[in-house]
Amino acid sequence: MDSVSGESGYCSTTGIYRSPLVPPPPLHLPCVSLPHFLLLSTPAPPTKPAFVDAVSGDSLSYAELHSLTAAAASALSSAGLRRWDLALLVSPNSIHYPVLALAVLSLGAVLSTANPLLTHLELQTQVRDSEPVLIIAAVELLPKLDGILPGRPLIPIEPFLASLPREVDPPLPEVDVGLGHPATVMYSSGTTGKSKGVVSTHGNLTATASLLRHVWGGEARRDDVYACVVPLSHMFGFSVLVCGTLASGATTVVLRRYSVGELLTAVEQHRVTRLPAVPPVVVQMARSCRAGLAGGRGLRSLKEVICSGAPIAREQLERFVECFPGTTVSQCYGLTETSGPITVCDGVRGRFHVSIGRLIPTMEARIADVRTGKALPPYRHGELCVRGPLVMQGYMKNEEATSLAIDREGWLHTGDLCYIDKRGLVYVVDRIKELIKYKAYQVSPAELEEVLSTHPDVMDVAVTSYPDEEAGEIPVACVVRKPGSNVEEDDIFAFMDNKVAPYKKIRKVAFVEFIPRSPSGKILRRHLKAAAVRRQRREISARL
Repeated sequence: MDSVSGESGYCSTTGIYRSPLVPPPPLHLPCVSLPHFLLLSTPAPPTKPAFVDAVSGDSLSYAELHSLTAAAASALSSAGLRRWDLALLVSPNSIHYPVLALAVLSLGAVLSTANPLLTHLELQTQVRDSEPVLIIAAVELLPKLDGILPGRPLIPIEPFLASLPREVDPPLPEVDVGLGHPATVMYSSGTTGKSKGVVSTHGNLTATASLLRHVWGGEARRDDVYACVVPLSHMFGFSVLVCGTLASGATTVVLRRYSVGELLTAVEQHRVTRLPAVPPVVVQMARSCRAGLAGGRGLRSLKEVICSGAPIAREQLERFVECFPGTTVSQCYGLTETSGPITVCDGVRGRFHVSIGRLIPTMEARIADVRTGKALPPYRHGELCVRGPLVMQGYMKNEEATSLAIDREGWLHTGDLCYIDKRGLVYVVDRIKELIKYKAYQVSPAELEEVLSTHPDVMDVAVTSYPDEEAGEIPVACVVRKPGSNVEEDDIFAFMDNKVAPYKKIRKVAFVEFIPRSPSGKILRRHLKAAAVRRQRREISARL
């Protein structure tokens, strides 16, 4: 008989942790496509606002969301979009972003998203990899997409939406979509290396929506209002603020572009109760309060900030709850590869949570010894591996990367060093993987190194992270100059301009004599990171 240890959910026989939270009943749906699940089984009344523009106050009710999605799907079908085709959506946040996303998915087509901050070259790389049949883009972004998909439709969002007929309750397309049918391709650097297309299925995302409805649902949260400041083009935003909020019947207030002032105003004006956010937002909110920029707003409606995307220090959590004593700061954890959050702090007491919460129901975890792979009991540090219905189908057209990320037993190796305590709370200790988290954006060192290596004065280069209070981490380049070169930091900055998105830019340059490498030639980034931390300490000491 398996021996399961109390609240931790740990089985000493199998070495597997399971969620102590009560799982939802099994789904019994006539159609398992994500749009059908979200739009036809929502608990919200038809007239309730689903999405509200934070500035203009324009809104879409649940009935209007359904009608516009069906109309957009019909128009996209007329434009040539078919089942299995891939469509690329490039847009800032807006109340119509979910309309376009769900319209694509309702046709059985695959939705790929791109951060609107990407450069023309970066978008070109993604298009080359994903091969969309058409692109749907905000008018302001059209110059950046010019010539990127020759001979294929480029649909400007604003005129497209204006042309849609306003029918009353048109039906969604009836398309044969199974649990395993690909739904989204969102790009992530995975556990290491360059950006890869993560394929999530309708089954993955419907399970995410169902689980978030189960965790967030109930009478006590019937009137929740969420603020959307995280990009809907990223899995955190899409899974929580499209899948989760619609499945729960909540209202989402959308900020087209983030600023702390507009966020504070939106929370106050729209009586926002919950705010999914990344650590820099939490830091900036506390800083604005301390600087007197919050304008006396106590944000009394705001019950919870749900922080994810990158680690956040205890000191920053404490600062926030001092400024906003009526608000709890919790954390959740998820990856693009897990189709959204796989841990939540719901049911955990306290005004702020250092842990990332407990496993969401139906998900399993192992804490694997980094050297041996052996399963570890509570409080032992190892790599977090997860398994369950939220784990991606794989990386698009990359079987090798998929097999490295998901082992033969179905465990996704996250690359994060974690432990689980006796209450089943998960704590992130460090990252085994090499990605840099700049304001919760994933930045691949390998990608930046490839660009920097083309500089005529650079003999060798390595990129690592550098601690930063507001951003969490910033990319720093360690550069070996070619003999006789006098290249300086500003020259490196200028060289990187327009080659990468703003969040990927090098923020510091250190000129070094050599790059530490293993015998096989692999860069020893931990040595570079340690040196960067020592350099930061020296700079702080010099200022004191």
